Amino acid sequence: MSEPRRVLVLNGPNLGRLGSREPDVYGSTSYPALVEQCTALGGELGMDVEVRETNDEGEMIRWLHEAADGRIPVVVNPGAFTHYSYGMRDAAAQRTAPLIEVHISNPYARESFRHTSVIAAIATGTIAGFGIGSYLLALRALAQEPAG
Repeated sequence: MSEPRRVLVLNGPNLGRLGSREPDVYGSTSYPALVEQCTALGGELGMDVEVRETNDEGEMIRWLHEAADGRIPVVVNPGAFTHYSYGMRDAAAQRTAPLIEVHISNPYARESFRHTSVIAAIATGTIAGFGIGSYLLALRALAQEPAG
């Protein structure tokens, strides 16, 4: 049997506060529960999923470089970086494996500043508005992609 495919699930600012942060927008699932759901589904799909969260733009960029250098698929919820981080966009553009942008809420149903994503144009695809299910849908999509 082959080794599980490594996948990074990267989360930007404030996502570590899931469960307590605006539950009417982001739901009641805690960050540890998100990690558990992603790693469990990854295991079922034959993937070794590592979930990370940062409030630091530079750290996110370093993780994207790591993924590009290692040809590692990425599921990324950039959080607020979505709308303005050209540094993150440039790092994500260097991808060498699929990169799926996810959002818990539907940004287009929210404030107008959330309607622009600097990441979407270089992502393999975007999944938004399905709560924590957005991450699970992204992992299922990656499972359909041939390993590179």
